[in-house]
Amino acid sequence: MAYFVTGATGFIGRNLVELLLEREGTIYVLVREGSQGRLAELRNRWGVDEERVVGIVGDLSQRRLGVSDADAERLKGNVDHLFHLAAIYDMKADAESQRIANVEGTRHMVELAEAVDAGRVHMVSSIAAAGLYKGTWREDMFDEAQNLDTHPYFRTKHESEKVVRAECSRPWRVYRPGIVVGNSETGEMDKIDGPYYFFKLIRRIRQVVPAWMPMPGVEGREINIVPVDFVVKAMDHIAHLDGLDGRAFSLTDPDPLSAGEVIDVFARAAHAPQSTVRAPASTTEALTPLLGVALGNVPFANALTDRALEDFGIPRSVLMYLNYPTHFDSRRTQAALAGTGIKVPPLEAYAGKLWDYWARHLDPDLYRDNTLVGAARGRAGIFGGIAQILEHQIPDELVRFGRRLQGNVSLEKEVSGKVVLVTGASSGIGKSAAMKIADAGGIVLLVARTPEKLEETRDQIQDGGGIAHIHQCDLSDVDDIDRMAAEVLEEHGNVDVLINNAGRSIRRSIALSYDRFHDFERTMQLNYFGPVRLILRLLPTMRQRRSGQIINVSSIGVQTNMPRFSAYVASKSALDAFSRCIASEIIDDKVNITTIHMPLVRTPMIAPTKMYDRFPTITPDEAADMLCDAIIYKPKRIATPVGTLGQILYAINPKSIDYILNSAYHMFPDSAAAKGSKKKDPRTSESRGTTTDEQANNQQLAFAYLMRGMHW
Repeated sequence: MAYFVTGATGFIGRNLVELLLEREGTIYVLVREGSQGRLAELRNRWGVDEERVVGIVGDLSQRRLGVSDADAERLKGNVDHLFHLAAIYDMKADAESQRIANVEGTRHMVELAEAVDAGRVHMVSSIAAAGLYKGTWREDMFDEAQNLDTHPYFRTKHESEKVVRAECSRPWRVYRPGIVVGNSETGEMDKIDGPYYFFKLIRRIRQVVPAWMPMPGVEGREINIVPVDFVVKAMDHIAHLDGLDGRAFSLTDPDPLSAGEVIDVFARAAHAPQSTVRAPASTTEALTPLLGVALGNVPFANALTDRALEDFGIPRSVLMYLNYPTHFDSRRTQAALAGTGIKVPPLEAYAGKLWDYWARHLDPDLYRDNTLVGAARGRAGIFGGIAQILEHQIPDELVRFGRRLQGNVSLEKEVSGKVVLVTGASSGIGKSAAMKIADAGGIVLLVARTPEKLEETRDQIQDGGGIAHIHQCDLSDVDDIDRMAAEVLEEHGNVDVLINNAGRSIRRSIALSYDRFHDFERTMQLNYFGPVRLILRLLPTMRQRRSGQIINVSSIGVQTNMPRFSAYVASKSALDAFSRCIASEIIDDKVNITTIHMPLVRTPMIAPTKMYDRFPTITPDEAADMLCDAIIYKPKRIATPVGTLGQILYAINPKSIDYILNSAYHMFPDSAAAKGSKKKDPRTSESRGTTTDEQANNQQLAFAYLMRGMHW
């Protein structure tokens, strides 16, 4: 007895060869010239020599498998069973590669089988040969396949089986395995495929959600999973039975689980939360077209979905298996295996072994750089991202909610008779906040550079019966800040609340900033060094008095990392980090720090970007209300839902968000003010087809309203 095996160095092939070695006879294996070293390793694993497992050099893409005339002559009449397993089993492979390997490779195998007078041809096909057939697929069906062009893998597996049926004159048998996973006894697997694509997602969920927490899920349709040891045992047994030529055998689970059940089985194996309620397959199928239409109208929805799937390592094509429409009848196979004990074990019985092997050998994160540099290049992940949001947001929201229920909170109670210093008080947010605080009985210190505007604000406050004092200061000059701070302490004794509101925003792409280092210096000077200098001058008195609050007006851009705002966002981020670090040092001195991630506000600061004229913004008065809330409730931070969502998404999946923001970068051009008198640079977005119209178009407006409050 002699065997010829293609694909012997592959996962199913090497498991089959291991079984065939328990029988008598020589095993010839097709091997590429460059893979002979791999075959030598396998011989060592099997404990055999070159006489028992003989390498035949060839190539799947060549006629007659590229087998030489001398080897073909040596094999002629000496091959009792030719097993053809060589193929591309990869949903991510391109169509042409699959056609050459799967269809032409099978045709070349048939040519070799004819040339060597093979006793019997055993072709390993796949359940994919049925396409997306709706209903029960019997083992005697072939031409009834449906929707083969849904994916190249379906089409090429069907066509390769057709080659055997139509062109092979030697006796043949076809085997159609289900989705093959690792060994049910050892868990061994050679690559990520099938349900393994969802393991990384399950692990991410496990990191943030307790195993006992109920989770929603989808039911999906049947997903037919079989372990590799069942496949090769069934194939080996059926191949040596008489009277079964010209038939196909479904090597499938006669009682498969639904997609939702499969995910839950692996979730249990991973000690991750399982779904307690699953949406029926009929519901998800009905909603899928509607969801597709809805997402089609959302800018970047498809790009976001693709990038999220890419980050989790899930090919979009794999999602079709969630609602796979085919049930595979395997009664012919079961009859052939009757009495042998060869059957598909329950997935629950070996899922733990599959998960453990994946976690130890196949998890992509095993190959991450765990050095300090690697960690710096990494990401917080879903646990780190959401935990960061929760630890900041939930306690503050609970405190604010509790104090509202008590009914004893008001701006008047918090500021009456207290000294509140507001920078940038001559216009916009600062002016509106100063007037509200003064109306509530606070003593407002108005700080800005232009005395005429400060006098106008002071006069309005005094006309309303409030108290306001002017302290003119250039907040980009640290010496002037020292002078102003000393003046304030001398005249008023202390500052109860410091509001760092003054700031400078620059919207300019990095391509237009190569020779504008002063942009970064200016924003850091006013947005970071100025507030820090003022805090350092006023904080000692607050700590001595064991009372005080510092409110920093930051930006939603710190949460969302918007393109074109590198200078501005970096300076605001620096102040945020400084504040977070000192907060733990001063909290026991009863000094609170609140950061407000302010959304886009219609102030003179955004006027140079004419595109913003039609964008949704909040008013300075609404922004001032956020400052007043900060005084009343003293939260760690205040942010909009859009900003918080952006921070979570970036923490979970930064690379995908980079691609989305890159699309936004090309959608929203630099303003005329940002471009100045510069000539167009081939490195800028204009050369790549980005609109240069100063007025927002409908697509830009739709995206701006969807992401309300963000800077674009």
